[in-house]
Amino acid sequence: MTQHVVRAVSLERTRPLRQAVLRPHETVEDVALRESADAFVLGAFDGDELVAVGLIEPDGEPGGWRIRGMATAPSARGKGAGTAVLGALLAHAAAEGAQRIWCNARTPARSLYERAGLRVVSEEFELPRIGPHFVMELRTAHRR
Repeated sequence: MTQHVVRAVSLERTRPLRQAVLRPHETVEDVALRESADAFVLGAFDGDELVAVGLIEPDGEPGGWRIRGMATAPSARGKGAGTAVLGALLAHAAAEGAQRIWCNARTPARSLYERAGLRVVSEEFELPRIGPHFVMELRTAHRR
């Protein structure tokens, strides 16, 4: 596995990768419309190249956090970039007192989330023009 540097990045910097991987039928501007100013945003770098991104933000019930916008460049898949970003997002939410961390996980990415401790809590469902998903979650023992 490649050693990736994970660090905070701007939402703007993540948009081209998120658009290309997650929503190729939309524009970068369309991707920006679904962003939250409350999102904590991380990117994994291979040298100077941004190869994976993810966002996490408070969402839902008190103590609920939602992972969004996880995207890994095709050339970096299977090399630990997405795993590194996801692990850092989970650590951030846990440090902020998260009690439930959840996401709508694309079916092909299910194993990434399962390796991080999330479990499937829904039937598979289809998001139009995006594809099949599961709701996945991780319940934490953290209480504030």
